[in-house]
Amino acid sequence: MVRTYANFDIVREIGLTLPDVVESTMYGAPALKVRGKLLACVPVNRSAEPNCAVFRIDFERRAALIEAHPEIYYITDHYADHPTVLVRLSRIGPDKLRDLFDLALQFVSSSKPARSTGSYASRDARGARSPRRGRPKSGNSGGRRW
Repeated sequence: MVRTYANFDIVREIGLTLPDVVESTMYGAPALKVRGKLLACVPVNRSAEPNCAVFRIDFERRAALIEAHPEIYYITDHYADHPTVLVRLSRIGPDKLRDLFDLALQFVSSSKPARSTGSYASRDARGARSPRRGRPKSGNSGGRRW
């Protein structure tokens, strides 16, 4: 009998075997990230079907996957503008899941670095300019309040 994987546990299990992949959260849901960038997560938007995962992948490969296997891969309006694909976990086996991880890792590794979540104070400590640079510190500011 073939086992079906109807939850995020198999995604986590396979993902954590890959280099630099760590457990995290995204909007309070379980997620996997690589070097701070989202790789896969449990979808939190109600438009996603139950027992699915979201993987980051480029738009062209997403279209090809959906066309080739619409019973496994799909997209909703909410996710359409994002480089992601929704995956029905109960319909995908471990081998295809590993292949999808490879595609997602390629995409995430080639995309821009993750945004900094640091505060202005931590940026200043690293030598970045203060956001108030050039503004008067005190005295007559011409009636303006900076």
